Parts: sequence; C-alpha cells; structure tokens
Amino acid sequence: MFFTYLRRELRRRRKAALVVASGLALGIALVIVVNSVSSGMGKAQDKVLESLYGLGTDMTVTKAAPAQSGDNAQQRPRFEFDAQDSDSDAEQSSDIVMPQGFQTLAASTVTKVGSQNGVSDAVGGLSLQVVKVDGQFTRGQFQQDDSGGGQQQGGPGGNGGGTGQPQGEVRGGGANFDVNNYSVYGTDVTQSGAGPLTSSKITSGRTFKSTETNAKVAVVDSAYAKEKELKVGSTVTIKKVKFKVIGVATADSGDAAANLYIPLKQAQTVSDQKNKVTTIYVKATDSQQIDAVKSTIQKNISGTTVTTSADLADTVSGSLSTASDLATSVGKWLSIAVLVAAFLVAGLLTSSAVSRRVREFGTLKALGWRSGRVTRQVVGEAMVNGLLGGALGIGLGLAGAYVVTAVSPTLQAQLGGSTGGGGGMGGGPGGGGPGRQAAKTLEVALTAPVSVTTIVLAVGLAVAGGLIAGAFGGWRASRLRPADALRRVE
Repeated sequence: MFFTYLRRELRRRRKAALVVASGLALGIALVIVVNSVSSGMGKAQDKVLESLYGLGTDMTVTKAAPAQSGDNAQQRPRFEFDAQDSDSDAEQSSDIVMPQGFQTLAASTVTKVGSQNGVSDAVGGLSLQVVKVDGQFTRGQFQQDDSGGGQQQGGPGGNGGGTGQPQGEVRGGGANFDVNNYSVYGTDVTQSGAGPLTSSKITSGRTFKSTETNAKVAVVDSAYAKEKELKVGSTVTIKKVKFKVIGVATADSGDAAANLYIPLKQAQTVSDQKNKVTTIYVKATDSQQIDAVKSTIQKNISGTTVTTSADLADTVSGSLSTASDLATSVGKWLSIAVLVAAFLVAGLLTSSAVSRRVREFGTLKALGWRSGRVTRQVVGEAMVNGLLGGALGIGLGLAGAYVVTAVSPTLQAQLGGSTGGGGGMGGGPGGGGPGRQAAKTLEVALTAPVSVTTIVLAVGLAVAGGLIAGAFGGWRASRLRPADALRRVE
C-alpha cells in the first residue's frame, strides 16, 4: 500500500518532484566538481614536489644554514690553469665539484635519524653542483713600431742613451673559455625507495644495481641526455673520472631533480666529501605523526633543518597555488551556500506541497490513517525526490569533472629559491649554483579525478536533502486534523 500510493503521488506531481530534485542536483553536482578539482590540485602539487622530494618521502633533513658573514671567500670556486710558455696555446680544462649550498652532514647522521622514534626509514644523498671550464689561451704577436727608428744603440754615457729594446706592441691573443654548469646527485644504490631518482622513470637502459655501490656508472636525465647527445653506453667525465651511462631517466614531474645520478660513494670521492651527505630523506612509520617526528629529530639532532612536505607546499606559488586557494576556500563556501539554499528550497517546496494537500491528508486521517503513517508517506516522497536529485547531481558532477579533465588547463607552479647556506627547501639537487637554490617553475595539467569518497558524499547529501525536505513536510502533515478536510469540501 505504501509503495503503491507513493508511486501514484509522485507520478501525479511530476513537475513538483522534478523541481525539488533539480535543486538538489545542482548543489550536489557543484560539490562533486569542487571536491574533484581540489583533489586534482592536491595531486598536481604532489607532482610538483616529487621533483625535490621523491616518492615515499615524508620529510628531509639538511644542515642548518649558518649565520651570514661578510667573508665568503671559502665559498668561491677557484680555477687553476697551467700557463707555461711552451704550452700557452694548449687546451685548458678544470672542474670544480661543490656540495649544493656548501652545507654537508656527516654520513653517521643518517643512522642517527633512522634510530629516532617514529622514523621508518632514512636514506642519505649527496647533491653536487659541477662547474666545468675549458678552453685555451692564445699567444699574442709582437709587432714592431716602424716610426720609431728601430733599435737604439749605445751604453752608459753614450749619445744613443737607448737600452737596446725594440719599440712596438703586442697585438692579438687572449683567452676563450666555455663554462658548463650541471647538477649531480649521489644516490644510495642499496636503498632505492627514496630520493629524487624515484620521481623519474627509466625510459632507456636500466637503473642502479644494489651491488654497484662504488661502480663508475651513471643514470642521466633525458633532457640533459638530449642536450649533450648522450645515450646508454656513452661516457661522461666528472673531474677526470669517466662514468659509463647505464640508463636514461625521464622525470615524471617534467623537471629533473638532477642532470646526472651516480652512486653515493663515487659522488663523495669526486667531490672530496668522504662520508658526507647533503640531504637525508625520511619516511615516517605513521603519516599522521609527521609533525611529531619532525620535532623529535630537531630536538635530538642539533644543527639540522627538517622540512616536511607541508612546509615545502607552502612555498608553491603561481597559478597552481591561486587555483588551489580558490578551490579550497571560495569553492568550499560556495558549495556550502548552494547546498543550504537547495535544502531549504526543497524543504519549503515540500512543506508548501503539504499545505496544498490538506484536504487529501485530512480525508486519509478521517479514513483511519494515523499521523505517523501520513508523515512516513510524506518523508518517503521526499526521500525519493532526494535520491532522484542525487542521481542527477552525480551525473552532472561527473560530466563537469570530465570537462575539466578534457580541457586540461595548464597551471604554473613556482618553488621559491633560497639564498645562502643550507641547501634550500627540501635540499633538492636541482639547479641554482653555488650557495643558492634557484626558483623552479613547472607546468602541470589540471585534472579532476572523482573518487569513491566523493560519490559516497554525494549520496549522503542526497539522503540528507530528502530527510530535511521530508522533515519539513512531515511536521506540517502531522499537525493536520480531519476537520480541516471537511471545511474544504465544496
């Protein structure tokens, strides 16, 4: 009887039911789109941070930056060339290999960090900047001055008064040098689960083997390989040490963390940084306790700076940050406002419909229907309207998310650079040069993934909308009396 009456009433009032369902559908669709875009923003930001952080990393530990001083002579690279007369036209070459930011930690710090409460794993890495200068000096040519009368003769007291030196000048000559600046990351090949290389995919060749702890092998970034015409089997030279390229890696984030990757021990050797690291990548045992682990490390290991992914995310600027703020703040409050309005309109329309059905409900009560049965009938109709609105809202929301993904607007993200000592945010090995990590600009395509959680939220909102509307109508229906129906009989 309940479902028979429900079906007939909904069919008889199709337009009113459609209006209520449409209002709820618009609110639910907006919530789905906003949640999907916010999720896409989060994934885009994670993709940006991967180039500095690496997959599976919750935080990084670097050496704390020292107080700035006026004397930076120790941080200035010095180049030395042979300048013998017999070799003045010979090719000259010199490599300077420097730790990124000039700040290093003892390798034993990796073990100390790994032993802290809440730390699941700790992996050390050495970020290097290589400045290579090569070229040659060209000998100048002496040209005698013809207007001078040649050599002067005579000695002390003589008429000539000359010294016997030819008159003229040196013309031509000089120096022509090329400067090549690139980054190298020394990775712990025995632990491949963290570090910048994990954010890249091997597209040619292979990655490091765990036995190649001190092998002269290298993995090269695809962009750098294209620029320098490198491939698997090629040879690269760092400070007169030759490394064989075993693989080519393409960064998932679109921006490489380093140009070259070599085993950690080899990186320490070529940079004269034995048993040193610049960055420690840390994985927490519980992702909900990252802040507590950060505090523990800072308290127990002095002279270090701990940077979490949340800290690094705060430095992201550009259109990605602007869109993310818009989606999380303006979008959230707009969704709430639309939902409240939709629920109120649905409730008021249902209550108004009950007012127009006074004679119907009064007659049913006169025939023996109790107030509770009338209320359940109204709530049932409102619930059907809510579920119908939920189905329409999910359809509209999925369509909106698909449009956002299909159009794929490109957003820019900038990671602000830091000057001075400490290796910068995250201690990443990318660009920047001596003592400075330059700002990185990345472009990412926006997507709007719809998760199961979002769908469940939409269904919950549909049920909530139906209950709210049913509560309005049921309250009005429960107050009706049979006498009201008799007064309206014509």
